Amino acid sequence: MKTKVMGAIFAASLLSGCAAQTFNVNGSTSTKPTVQETQTFFISGLGQEQVIDAAAVCNGAENVIKVEAQHTFLNGLASMISFGLYTPRDAKVYCKA
Repeated sequence: MKTKVMGAIFAASLLSGCAAQTFNVNGSTSTKPTVQETQTFFISGLGQEQVIDAAAVCNGAENVIKVEAQHTFLNGLASMISFGLYTPRDAKVYCKA
């Protein structure tokens, strides 16, 4: 019985995926984010939002290269362990040098 339960949990973790939303703003490229933070959501983020003002971080909208929100494997693992009560997400802002 334990083998079936553990097998089901393992299969569910393999089937869960990661997701990333990337918004390229000003055609330049940058490999290192200016700001990287983990945003905390509860109950799968239902009705919640967190805002990062990319223009303020980069000292003007013309200096923003890219904005990215990412749900990594570790974020998914934390969400799975807490049954969706705690759902973190990584956010990154890339600025011109």
